[in-house]
Amino acid sequence: MRAFIDPDTCLGCGVCESIAPKVFRLGVEPYAKVIADPVPQADEAKVREAEASCPEQAISIEEQN
Repeated sequence: MRAFIDPDTCLGCGVCESIAPKVFRLGVEPYAKVIADPVPQADEAKVREAEASCPEQAISIEEQN
C-alpha cells in the first residue's frame, strides 16, 4: 500500500498524524507528508482510518499487489 497527501487540499489539521504517526508527519509545510513509502503492513489499517477521518479528504491510498 502507498499513501499520498494532496498538498493543495490538506490544511495540516494533524488528524492523520495522530492516527498513524509512523506514516504521516506535519512539518514546516502547511500540509502533512507521507514518511513511510510503502506503508508498513502493520500500519495499513491505521492509514485507512486516517483516510476516512481526514476532514479535507486529502489522503488517497494505492493498493499494491
